[in-house]
Amino acid sequence: MTMATCHEPQGWRTAPAPAPLWLLAMLTLGGTMAIHIFVPALPMVAAAFGTTAGAAQMTLSAYVVGLALAQVVYGPIADCFGRRPVLIAGMVIYALAGATAFLAPTIEMLIVARFFEAIGGGSGLVLGRAMLRDGHSHEEAARKLSLMNLMVMVGPGLSPLVGVLLAEATGWRSIFLVLCALGLVNLLLVWRRLPHGPDLHGRDLGRVMRSYAGLLGSRRFLGYAIGGGFATTAIYAYLGAAPFIFVDQLHRPASEVAFYLAFNVLGVWFGSLAASRLAGRIRMGRLMVAGNLISCLGAVLFLLAVLSGTLSVALAVLPMLVLSFGAGLASPMALSEALSLDPAASGSASGLYGFIQMVIGAACVALSGIGGNPALAAALVLTAAGILAQLSFHIAHRSRA
Repeated sequence: MTMATCHEPQGWRTAPAPAPLWLLAMLTLGGTMAIHIFVPALPMVAAAFGTTAGAAQMTLSAYVVGLALAQVVYGPIADCFGRRPVLIAGMVIYALAGATAFLAPTIEMLIVARFFEAIGGGSGLVLGRAMLRDGHSHEEAARKLSLMNLMVMVGPGLSPLVGVLLAEATGWRSIFLVLCALGLVNLLLVWRRLPHGPDLHGRDLGRVMRSYAGLLGSRRFLGYAIGGGFATTAIYAYLGAAPFIFVDQLHRPASEVAFYLAFNVLGVWFGSLAASRLAGRIRMGRLMVAGNLISCLGAVLFLLAVLSGTLSVALAVLPMLVLSFGAGLASPMALSEALSLDPAASGSASGLYGFIQMVIGAACVALSGIGGNPALAAALVLTAAGILAQLSFHIAHRSRA
C-alpha cells in the first residue's frame, strides 16, 4: 500500500446508504449557526477585552475565512477517505474550538479559536450536501436539498435572537458553550446514527485530485457554481447595506432592522418549499432559470424604487421578498446540477461550490459599500448579479448540449 492510496475503513458498504435528512440538516446547521449566533455579542466582546469594534469583528472575519478554506479542503479529503471519519474529525475540532473560545483570555486567542471553529464546522457544511447526493438520484437529491434548506434556514432566522438571550442572561461566553455542546451532539450522532458511505476502494489521492482539477476545468460545473453563487449569496450585498438603508436613508429605528431582514428568511423558506414540491415535475434547469428570473424581477423593482426617489420600507422589503423567493427556488437546483456532474467527486464538488459561493458573497458585500448611497449600490449589485447568474446558467446549459 502506498502513502497516496486512500482505503476505506473496515466494513464499508459497496453502495451508499442514505443518511437521515434531519441529521444532515443538523450537521449543516452547525457550520452556519456559529456565524449568526455570535454577531449580537460583538459589542460585549469589545468591551470585555477593552478593544476596538474592528478587533471584535475580526472574530467574525476569521470564521468566514476558516469556513471558506475548509470547504476547499474537506471535499477532496472526504472523497478519498470517506465521509464518516472526516466528519468525526471535524466535529471534534468544532467542539474543542468552542471550548477554547469559551476560555479565551485574550481577543487574539478568541480570533484563533473562531478560525478553528470554522475549520471544524465546515465539515458538516460540505459533507451534509455531498452525502445527500450520495444516497439519492439527481431529481431526488434536488428535492431533498430543498427540504434541507427549509430546516437549515431556521438557523439564520433564530440564531441572532438566541445569541442575544444568551449574552444578556448568562454572558457572551455562554454562546460558545452552546456551540461546543452542539459539536458534541453532532459528534455523537455521526458516531451512532450516520450510515457508512460509498465503497472507496481504490480511490487514490491522485485520482481524487484529477477529479478536482476536472471540476475546475468544467464549463458546466463552473457555470452552475458561479451562477448559483450570484443567484443566492449576492443577497449578502443587501444584508450588509440594510442597516444603513433603513436607519440612515429611511430614518427607521435600528431595532426594526432585524424584523425587516426576517422577510428575506421567509422568502428563501417559501422558495425552498416551492422547489421541494416542483422538483421532479418540472425540469430542474427550467426551475433554476425561472427562480433566478424571479430574483432579477425583485432586484429591478428595488433598483427602480431607488432611481425614482420613491424608496420606502415597503418598496425595500417587498422586492427583496421576491428576490429571496427566487433565490430559494434556484439554489437547490443549481447545487444539485453541480453535484451530479461527477457523483464520485461529490464531496469535492460540494466544497468547491461552497467556496465559490462565499467568494461571490464577499465580493458583493464589498461592492455594496462603494459610494455614498447604500440602497443604490446594493440595488446595482443585485441586478448585475442576477444578469451574471443567467449568463452563467446559459453557459452551463450550452456546455451540456
